[in-house]
Amino acid sequence: MNLAVKTFVAASALTLFSFSTPSVNNHTTPPEQRKIQVAILLDVSGSMQGLIEQAKAQLWNMVSTLGRVRCSDKVTPQVELALYEYGRTTNDVSKGYVKQLSPFTTDLDAVSKILFSLRTNGGEEYCGQVIYSSLDELGWSTEPDMYKVIFIAGNEDFLQGNLHFTKACTKAKEKGVIVNTIYCGSYDMAVKEHWILGGECGEGSFTHINHNYNNFDDIPTPFDATLVQLNTKLNATYVGYGTLGSANVVRQQEVDMLNSSQGKKTAMKRTEAKAKANVYSNSSWDMVDAFKADSTFIVKMDKSQLPDSLRNKSVVEVQQFIKTKTEERSLIQKQILDASANRSKYIFEQKTATPGSNPEKTLETEIENIIRTQVKRFNMTVE
Repeated sequence: MNLAVKTFVAASALTLFSFSTPSVNNHTTPPEQRKIQVAILLDVSGSMQGLIEQAKAQLWNMVSTLGRVRCSDKVTPQVELALYEYGRTTNDVSKGYVKQLSPFTTDLDAVSKILFSLRTNGGEEYCGQVIYSSLDELGWSTEPDMYKVIFIAGNEDFLQGNLHFTKACTKAKEKGVIVNTIYCGSYDMAVKEHWILGGECGEGSFTHINHNYNNFDDIPTPFDATLVQLNTKLNATYVGYGTLGSANVVRQQEVDMLNSSQGKKTAMKRTEAKAKANVYSNSSWDMVDAFKADSTFIVKMDKSQLPDSLRNKSVVEVQQFIKTKTEERSLIQKQILDASANRSKYIFEQKTATPGSNPEKTLETEIENIIRTQVKRFNMTVE
């Protein structure tokens, strides 16, 4: 009997395995350096179009959940995402058909746009290889009190490939990274295909989802129109600088439209996430976020990098302009969060009034549940 099956036998009554690690009692990392790092590893083989669709539609719920994480001293950690694909036959065979799509980044528009570009292509799904590659290639924090986590989602046998998953798991434990496995399909098939690894990989969790489920809630609410208007106002507070500034202002609106194409719920979740400055930060191209990250940013900047409307302004005038935009954005973000909270409350009340069957387990529900449970190990909570 192999190790994966032994794990299953020991815990066969459960559908989600969670193994506790020693809790972090105090945060020793300085507040400005605290972060949460999340690597998402997606199977893009032929049967996984449903998984990709869920990832596109449900990214922003994960971002919003991460944006509500607080350390015990109420510090809000920065969030970095990375993205990998595996199982595409056109990728380099010497790398196990694994490809890094994005290193750790705070540029969430870039991650969202990559997800919308993904297409399936049948291939060999080497789970051990993609876990190991993400651990080896990404810039994981060395701080022990940070939540560092991998979510790998897919199907087919977990033991495929030349690099055995135990080698990846050993590396995960060395780096303090939790590995969570999400099987796309039934529980019985997850057992058969060795996805129930539980504590073998960074003391993570296992669950399974219906990756083809696409009947997401789009309950209309009295707050939807307000949120659409506030999102437009929020976008107007972004001031692009440098060679990519204007292009990224356009990209922001493009990603808005891509997410809207997935339905109202996705669009509203993206708007809510954009209102959380700790997760939606664009300091690489937006002057407001750049000034927030470094108040000397304007003094250091070459005037040729400024938008045309500001190039003839003095440093003091530019600083005042940015401060005004900052105040405007903060107000709009608060209004968005208030409207989003009211929208969520309204939807909850509607569902309570007309109860139906139990909700399907999807990438959204399972990742949120896992995050809420696991951050507690690091003396963090989701508010």
